[in-house]
Amino acid sequence: MSRNDLYRRVIEHKSKEIPGLTKKYNCDKLVFYEEYSNIEEAIAREKQLKSWEREWKNISVEKINPTQEDLSLKWDYKDGNC
Repeated sequence: MSRNDLYRRVIEHKSKEIPGLTKKYNCDKLVFYEEYSNIEEAIAREKQLKSWEREWKNISVEKINPTQEDLSLKWDYKDGNC
């Protein structure tokens, strides 16, 4: 996923445009993300993460973002850059 795709998806989730978990449970904080230059690697990693148990996912988030700060709040939304 490119940085612009991540930016677009965060905007969609924060505005509740997409039906599903985010809209239903009002969970719209970006607390974890990884960047890949190769789309195949990114897709493989996403599949891997989706197969993990919730506890493993939480441990990964806590290592990178122990306070679960919304990482997207640091982005400059005015000019479309993150």
